[in-house]
Amino acid sequence: MERFYQYLPQQLVHFVLVTLFSLLIGLSQRRLRLRYNDDATHFGTDRTFTFIGILGYLLYILDATSLQPWLMGGVALVVLLSLNYYVRMNKHEEYGITTIVIALLTYCIAPIVCTQPSWFYVMMVVTVLLLTELKRTFKAFAERMQNDEMITLAKFLAISGIILPMLPQDPLFPATSSTLTPYTVWLATVVVSGISYFSYLLKRYVLHSSGILVSGFVGGLYSSTATISVLARKCKHAPVEELPQYVGAMLAAATMRYVRFLILIGIFSASMFAASLPVLGVMALISIFSTWFISRQGKKVMRQKEKTEVLEISEKAVNEDIEDVESNPLEFKVALIFAALFVLFTFITQWTLQYAGTGGLGLLSMLTGLSDITPFILNLLSNNSQVLTEGVIVTCILQAITSNLIVNMVYALFFSGKRKEMLPLFYKGFFIIIASNLFLLGGYYLWS
Repeated sequence: MERFYQYLPQQLVHFVLVTLFSLLIGLSQRRLRLRYNDDATHFGTDRTFTFIGILGYLLYILDATSLQPWLMGGVALVVLLSLNYYVRMNKHEEYGITTIVIALLTYCIAPIVCTQPSWFYVMMVVTVLLLTELKRTFKAFAERMQNDEMITLAKFLAISGIILPMLPQDPLFPATSSTLTPYTVWLATVVVSGISYFSYLLKRYVLHSSGILVSGFVGGLYSSTATISVLARKCKHAPVEELPQYVGAMLAAATMRYVRFLILIGIFSASMFAASLPVLGVMALISIFSTWFISRQGKKVMRQKEKTEVLEISEKAVNEDIEDVESNPLEFKVALIFAALFVLFTFITQWTLQYAGTGGLGLLSMLTGLSDITPFILNLLSNNSQVLTEGVIVTCILQAITSNLIVNMVYALFFSGKRKEMLPLFYKGFFIIIASNLFLLGGYYLWS
């Protein structure tokens, strides 16, 4: 943009930019007043803001070195704005100073345009316009916030911005092949907690009015096992016509485990990400197709059954929302449990490699499916043993995921009470995903 300005007089360019930006800010203020019907109590109009910007530019170029005229004009503007605020406060009992602050920002546009690069002053104007227009959004956001939301954010900032940088990076067990350090343990904890916290915020504040299927996708990004268990419990009392959505949501949660692990692997090892992307990526696509297919097919089947079957639904179950899945995941005790599991799997992995080799590690990967497989997979990525090649790690990841999928299916059957209306769709969906997983696992064995 600066190259284009070279063909025009500099003062002309600066004057036009200051005038245009000031007018845009003024128009945004005018529009808000018309929307809220409070034009009588606020300072100035769109022209007023434009003139403030022009005044700031004229006073700035009079003496751009000492800035005395510009500073004196700023003092005069502050006095006028203070008088306006005093009248509003006493006569109309209005105490907001947003318009006054925006007027002062408009006055500051001139020196910023004259001294700063184009990306900076454009960014400043865009920020002012966005914050002005998002008034209702911020209000709705604040109304949805829970009482301890700021405490939760402070916890995440504490574990990522305070505790993490202070931890040493010396190996905890130099005699082993693991790169386990206090820093890497806590880094894994921060990354997993960050993904969980992001999915929580996404569901609560962005997709809060979404359907059951979207809740499955977002909840699966946090924890596939927890999401599937909650959705299965709700299947006990859900209307017949909604069962396909719940089954589809469970499959969606299973799908997101592939996305979550790809994100984690990409953060911790670029080479392992490249090695696992073809397999996990294909499985993610197959799972997405399975989710779509079951949801679409289930709606047709349930429409026919709906005409002949009547199901009693407790009022409490109908009114329950999927927010069980979006309960706040960021707790220090959860972080400490994950860190402890990470260290525990380090010892187990080292012991297995030492006494049972890669065959024993394959068996261990299947056994980890009975619990949280994330610490085990991240531990594989941090291990420097030459026995653990990329092929061995990818195989262990697939086996752990397959085992965990089977466990999730058992959980879903147990918590749903094996409700007969959902079983055909349920078995078909999980069979497609698990069978595809086993097929790819077998192909990977042969190929590697």
